Amino acid sequence: MAASPNSATRSHSSSAATPDGLFDEAVDNTGCTHISALLADSAESDPLLKRFRSVVTWKAQRTHEALHSAKRRKVALPMCGTCGLVTPRPFVCLDCAFSGCWQDDHIVEHLKDENHRFCVDTQLGVVFCRECQDMIYDPVLDDLYQKLVLGMEERETKHLDEKRPREPYQSWKPGEKDIAALDNTITLPCQGQRGLLNLGQTCFLNATLQALLHNPLLRNYFLGDKHNPRWCKSKEDCACCELDRLFAATHTPPPPQPAFGPTALLATTWRASGSLAGYAQQDAHECLIALLNAAHASARGSTLLKCNCIVHSTFGGLLQSDMRCPRCHALSETVDPCLDISLGLGLSPGQSTLAGYLKRFTQPENIAVKDWTCQKCGKVSQEANKRFSIRRLPPVLSIQFKGSASNKRGSETYKIDTPVRVPVSINMASYTTAALDGSGTYPGPEALYDYELFAVINHEGQIDNGHYTSFARFQDTWCRFDDDKVTPATLAGVLGASAPIYMAFYVKRRLDYKPHITPSYVLTREIEAVREREREREALAKVRAEQEQAREREIDVDNELLAMVGLE
Repeated sequence: MAASPNSATRSHSSSAATPDGLFDEAVDNTGCTHISALLADSAESDPLLKRFRSVVTWKAQRTHEALHSAKRRKVALPMCGTCGLVTPRPFVCLDCAFSGCWQDDHIVEHLKDENHRFCVDTQLGVVFCRECQDMIYDPVLDDLYQKLVLGMEERETKHLDEKRPREPYQSWKPGEKDIAALDNTITLPCQGQRGLLNLGQTCFLNATLQALLHNPLLRNYFLGDKHNPRWCKSKEDCACCELDRLFAATHTPPPPQPAFGPTALLATTWRASGSLAGYAQQDAHECLIALLNAAHASARGSTLLKCNCIVHSTFGGLLQSDMRCPRCHALSETVDPCLDISLGLGLSPGQSTLAGYLKRFTQPENIAVKDWTCQKCGKVSQEANKRFSIRRLPPVLSIQFKGSASNKRGSETYKIDTPVRVPVSINMASYTTAALDGSGTYPGPEALYDYELFAVINHEGQIDNGHYTSFARFQDTWCRFDDDKVTPATLAGVLGASAPIYMAFYVKRRLDYKPHITPSYVLTREIEAVREREREREALAKVRAEQEQAREREIDVDNELLAMVGLE
C-alpha cells in the first residue's frame, strides 16, 4: 500500500492504451517485434483486430450460454480443422478462419503450411507468434480482451434490483492529480492493526468489523479495488463503499495510529437495519448479518440465477435438513442457503468443544412438529426424525455459539457461561451431507475440508449488559482488539481468554474446491473415445451381420439348386 504524507491513498496500476487511441501516436511495445510492426500499420492491423474481436466475443458469448441449462444443449462444440476431433480449447488463426488443437500441434502446422503469423487461444486471449515460436504479450490486445470480456459479462448479467443496478466494472486510470499524488507516496506495510473508536455502546460493531477487516478474502477484494467508491453509482447508503473506505483507513497507515471512528458505516448500518439504530446495546451476530445483507445489496454480481457477489462468494454455504417420516420412513430433503452456522450451547464442560457441538448439530433427533405432512405417504404426523448437515461448505466459516437459555416458566432469559474450546484448525469433512448419507465417504481429498482460525469475538457480562472484544490474526501475529485499544496477543491467550467465545471465524486452507473433478477437455476426449469404440463395434457387428446374411443366401441358393436337380 502507498500513502501520502497528509492523507491515505490506494495504489493502482495504470492500464494500457486503448485500441481507440492506438494510432494517435507510436506504439511502444517491448515484447514481440512482429506484432509491434503489424499494429503500427493500420492497413494490416485492422483485419487482425477485427478477427481478434470476433474470436474473443464468440468465446465470451459461448461461456455465458454454457452456464444456462436451457442454452447448454444448443452450444456447438468447436472442432479441429485437421483431425476433426472436438476441442474445448481451440486456437484460432488470426489470418483466416482455421481453428485447431494445440496439443497435437495442428494449429502450429497450419501456420507453417499457410505462412500465417499469429493465432489466439480462445480461452485466455493469448496470442502465439509463429516466428517467435512463443506466446507473446501485447498491451493493446490485452486491454482489448479485457474490455470485450467485461462488456459481455455486463450485457448478459440480469440484476436482481432493476431500480438500483450494480456498478459495472471500469478500470481505473489515474488523472493528473492522481499521478501527482502517487509520485509523492511511499510504500508502507499493510497490516490493519488499528483500533476503532467506541461511538456510544458500539463495542458490538467494533468487534464485528475487526473480524471482517482480518478476513483475507474481504481484504483482498476491497484492497484490490474491486469496489471503487469513485465509480459507484449508489452515492448514498452503500455499505460496500463504506467498507472500502474502512479497509483503506485501517490498512494504509502504519501502526501505531490513532483509533478510527466508523461513523459513516454506523449510520449506514442504522439505515439498513432499524433494529440496530440507537445507542442501546446490540448483538454482534445480528450486526454481522445486517452488515453482510447491506453489503450484498450494494455489491455487484447478484443475478437472477445465482449470486456471486463478494458476500455470498465468501460466506455463502448450504444447509440440508432431512425429515424422516415415522410411518413410511421416507426422507424429505430441504436445502437452504446460509451465511453462518449457529450452535446452541449446553454440553458439559468436558464436552464443550467445537467438534462436540458440531457433532450434536448433525446428529438425528426426534422432534415434535405441528401437522407435518409426509411428501410420500401423505400422512400427517406430530413428530419426525430430523437431521442437519452441511450441503456445501463456504470459503469462510462463521460459527455462532448461542449462549442463552430460558427458565422453566420461560419468563426469564439467562446466559450460559460454559466456555467453548475451539481448535486452531478443524476438518469439516465428517459434518457434510456426503459423509453423513450412510456411506461415510465424501468427494475429493480430505485436505480440501481443512479450515484455520483467523478471528474470534468474545463477550463478557450478561445478556443485557456486557462488553464485546475480539482477537484477530494477521499472518502469524495475533492481536487483541478492545475498541480503540490494540495489544499483542498469543495463540494461547486467544484460546484461553477469560471472556467466553461468542463467534469464531475460520478460513478454508485451500480454496480449490473441485480439483478431484476431471477437467472438461479430458471428459470430452473420453466421451469421444467411447463413442468411437461404439461406432467401431456397431460397424463390425453390421459387417458380421451382412456376412451371415450372405452365407444364409448362399445356402438357400444351394438348396434350391439341389432341389431342382432332384426334380429332374
